[in-house]
Amino acid sequence: MRLIALNKPFGVLTKFTDADGRPTLADYVDVKGVYPVGRLDKDSEGLVLLTDDGGLQHRLAHPKSGKEKVYWVQVEREPDEAALQALRRGVDIKGGRTRPAKVRRLAEPELWPRDPPVRFRKSVPTAWLELRITEGRNRQVRKMTAAVGHPTLRLVRVAIGPYRLGDLALGAWRDETIR
Repeated sequence: MRLIALNKPFGVLTKFTDADGRPTLADYVDVKGVYPVGRLDKDSEGLVLLTDDGGLQHRLAHPKSGKEKVYWVQVEREPDEAALQALRRGVDIKGGRTRPAKVRRLAEPELWPRDPPVRFRKSVPTAWLELRITEGRNRQVRKMTAAVGHPTLRLVRVAIGPYRLGDLALGAWRDETIR
């Protein structure tokens, strides 16, 4: 049984092949027989787990497992306490109401430069949040922040359950001890 952690760059698809020739996991991980645990959209960065074990994949990815996923999210403008409380209660997005999230403000984290960079607008300040959720709907974090009036500019997943991105370099991977 194998479990791999990858620091997925922006613009990379969370699959191994693409008929249109876009960057995929195969450009970074040359290991046969592993597949991603859940998804991370091409516009998001950070931790992607890959495994060769279907049972482990299910235990890590299925919402019933309650595995917390942690994201650092750069949003437009500074959210007020009402916006943060709405995220903590759960918000209505397409597909229904989300589970409550744990959310806190963050100082700007030290991250690798994004290529291409997030568009800078002098008149629109940004803020960083740490968002912890136990679901994994399609583009859920982006939809949640938009629902409270603060569109996501940059999204970095830093943890899935007990597995952390840590100091893993952008585009690099490592084997993980299964916990």
